[in-house]
Amino acid sequence: MYAVVDCNSFYCSAERVFRPELADKPVVVLSNNDGCIISRSDEAKVFGVKMAGPYFLAKDIIEKHNIATFSSNYNLYGDMSWRVMETLRIIMGEENVEVYSVDEAFINMDAVPFEKLDAVALQIRETVEQWTGVKVSVGVAPTKVLSKVANHIAKKDKQATNCVTVLDTPQKINEALSLTPVGEVWGVGRQFAKKLISFGILDAYQFSKMPEEWARKNFGGVVGLRLVKELKCEPSIGLGDELVEKKMIATTRMFGAPVKDLASIKEAVATYTSRAAEKLRRQFGAASAITAFVVPKMPREDDHPFVHGPMISDCIMLPHATCVTSDLIKAAMKIVDRIYEEGKLYKKAGVMLSGIIQDTSVQGNFFIPKKENNNRMLMSMMDNINFSMRDDILKFAASGNQRNWKMRQEFRSPRYTSRWDELCEVK
Repeated sequence: MYAVVDCNSFYCSAERVFRPELADKPVVVLSNNDGCIISRSDEAKVFGVKMAGPYFLAKDIIEKHNIATFSSNYNLYGDMSWRVMETLRIIMGEENVEVYSVDEAFINMDAVPFEKLDAVALQIRETVEQWTGVKVSVGVAPTKVLSKVANHIAKKDKQATNCVTVLDTPQKINEALSLTPVGEVWGVGRQFAKKLISFGILDAYQFSKMPEEWARKNFGGVVGLRLVKELKCEPSIGLGDELVEKKMIATTRMFGAPVKDLASIKEAVATYTSRAAEKLRRQFGAASAITAFVVPKMPREDDHPFVHGPMISDCIMLPHATCVTSDLIKAAMKIVDRIYEEGKLYKKAGVMLSGIIQDTSVQGNFFIPKKENNNRMLMSMMDNINFSMRDDILKFAASGNQRNWKMRQEFRSPRYTSRWDELCEVK
């Protein structure tokens, strides 16, 4: 059996930990640059606040109902996520926990007696909430895909389910699948959902009854086969296995204000490259190619003076796969020189690393001196210092010092858990 532990409206829940007066009040969290709503509490949903909707369109509703609004505070969310995951590792064993995302983890429940699944799932929920203050929902089922279905049901009616759902009988599983639209099944994207609906497959139960060979042929080969097997209670995705293999790492941000000069664009792209390289090293990967892009603002003749232009990008294949930030920045700067056009205003920039392989599998280049081991040690030292000291205490000169292009965060809460000068004060 597998459990999936999913934080409820995670960003909102993390903000509430240090603002207990907001426990039953509507809360929303905004995306980078305070652009869109990326997290909303159940109370905010009641007032009609739309997920992923632009902040300026929801501003009237937010002000009318006095909805607490926060800018994204990723330092706080990252630390609160670590606390949740560490709690799960302590109570269930590190070898049984797979961190799937910042607010979600799978747990191998095979060691739990079948008759105690409900009690243990409830204990997991209560322990996480007591130790961290973050509200979670728990879904338990024979496979990872079915546990996601169970978790979705647990979240849908929190009062009725007490945020815990266990699918431990064929009858419960079939009922849950019948209530789950096919587009809400983990691993079924928007395009595949449309394709399945065109075949007359409207819910997860109908999908689970399709022949395995049909799934292989019409639903992405092995991915479709594994998905159908999981819906039929045949575990095909173990801990550590991805339903879809990650093929790239991207870091992209909106600028706080439109940027015009080349130096600022280069600073931003160098900073985003550093971020992407950190993520790459965290998963012990090396990238074979790097893509950098910018998005210009384009004028138009109506009430809105500017709109986004098309993304302008270019890619460089690296001489050898690497995770060294300096090598990646050098390539990214060459791309910026190619794609930058003087006189244009730019709204956004970003970097994508692709052709990712394990760093232990990097093939050497006979014509390039081998300094990779020393460089990796240097990168490891930088990562450790930056993690412990925060605020990019060590960074490459190409990233700049002023960073006037940084995104807006007008409603950011203090970084309570990771900055001495922003600790929560209790009177």
